[in-house]
Amino acid sequence: MPSPAAQPAAFATAPGAPESGVSTAPLRIVRANALKAVPWKNGGGVTREVAAYPVGASLDAFVWRVSVADVERPGPFSRFAGVDRTLVLLAGQGMRLVEPDGTTHALFEPLSMARFDGEVALDAQLAGGATRDFNLMVRRDRARAELRVWQGPGRHTLDADVALLFCARGALDVRFSDSASQRSAGASAGQTPEMTAMTVASLATMDTLVLDTPRALACDVTGAGAALAVLLHYL
Repeated sequence: MPSPAAQPAAFATAPGAPESGVSTAPLRIVRANALKAVPWKNGGGVTREVAAYPVGASLDAFVWRVSVADVERPGPFSRFAGVDRTLVLLAGQGMRLVEPDGTTHALFEPLSMARFDGEVALDAQLAGGATRDFNLMVRRDRARAELRVWQGPGRHTLDADVALLFCARGALDVRFSDSASQRSAGASAGQTPEMTAMTVASLATMDTLVLDTPRALACDVTGAGAALAVLLHYL
């Protein structure tokens, strides 16, 4: 049975979520040690699902999916019709993703990013050994997504139907300043204490903070780490 940190969040379920005010939804943290490594069918690597909607959806039924993949050998990427994909290099010497017409997506620098259509037949060419990548997939007729790289301290505003903050390296503290009328789940699902004037979430590498329907929610990030901020909007 999964630990509480691995339980699904109450993601916004449909278009028409509130467009004003500040989020009243709980937040949760998916810890790195709660992620389950699932081998690929072709034996070329493993995937760890971080979150998806609908919760538990198969690969042909998700609206969006966030995962971390270890690519252990070169070869073709799986194709996903109707899906927009974004990859970010987390570790390793990187790889090239080569399309049939020769178009190349290069991922060599840490936190470098590639965006491409899931229909495209891509061949992965490793630069030197296995790589670890952050993988965002969004079904384009159901949702759209923004992915931002946050490095080091800074103030940011979250406004989305669902937001995820993935700690890509190092450690970070995320502070939300808000009124006491808001609610937060703190470090694990199932807890909904009143949010005080300042709520702090501490993230280590590969921890993910998930927030449902944050609206104009200000957050201050401190620490020497880096985060990937995913903002999801339903159509």
